[in-house]
Amino acid sequence: MVSYAPAIRNMDQGRRAVAARFVASRVLIYGALLLWAFICLFPIYWTITTSFKSAVDVTQGHLVPWVDFQPDWKGWRSLGLSPDTIFQTSTVRSEFLARFENSVINSVGAALLALVLGSLAAYGLSRFRYKFGFMRNDDILFFFISQLILPPVVLALPFLVLYKALALLDTDIGLILIYTLSVLPIVIWIMRDQFDSIPVELDEAALVDGLSVWGVFMRIIVPLALPGMVAAFILSLVLCWNEYFFAALLTGTDAKTLPVMVASQTGSQGINWWSMAALSAAAIAPLAIIGVLLERYIIKGLTAGAVK
Repeated sequence: MVSYAPAIRNMDQGRRAVAARFVASRVLIYGALLLWAFICLFPIYWTITTSFKSAVDVTQGHLVPWVDFQPDWKGWRSLGLSPDTIFQTSTVRSEFLARFENSVINSVGAALLALVLGSLAAYGLSRFRYKFGFMRNDDILFFFISQLILPPVVLALPFLVLYKALALLDTDIGLILIYTLSVLPIVIWIMRDQFDSIPVELDEAALVDGLSVWGVFMRIIVPLALPGMVAAFILSLVLCWNEYFFAALLTGTDAKTLPVMVASQTGSQGINWWSMAALSAAAIAPLAIIGVLLERYIIKGLTAGAVK
């Protein structure tokens, strides 16, 4: 009589080995993801907690509130944003609100302008065929993207001379224009992929039904490409919001933005870490809220065209 017990035992051992490898792989994957999440989120945690620290707690590197240190409103009080100073007159708070308003105007204005111009350019590169000398559509797209290779410091002197001649120094319109130029290549790249994922047959059917090219773009393509447009807008907004070099170079008092104000917390007496952390936390908060609320649009827009 043939015994199947050894074969059954081998099968059980094989299943256990496979299960063990599966569990081990999952542990390693989730462990790596948790480590990466910790690395990414730690600067934000450090910034927020530092805004509630005193000078001694900052210098000694205390990290855990109510364990290593007792939270205090020192950083927020220095900005006039603590509960005990929020209803009092504060010149620092007035300056913060003015810089915050400048950042909103410049970032939103530049992101919207770049989205309009970039969407039109990307739609043209997606639906029409161009020829400029040796350059075709892909070469033109690469030309736009290659502008990101140029270091901003190379443009410092030309823009200073140009803006002085055009009276654009220390103005919101000056920052909006240069921010638009900075993020326009990224918008074109994102929207080109977005439009490529939309079948050309929709355009052709709409044209047969009597729509013009502009009608097709506004009534057919834009609603379908809305997730990508939202993703491009938010990415442009973040890049413009965090830009420091041109904001420090081309502004003086009237159009100064939040990143410049954050950097101004350094002085001959050292760095006011608590004030800088409070300013940084206040600057991060709007972008974090926008990212959470529009997360699904960002993911859908940035992954458009990945699978065809």
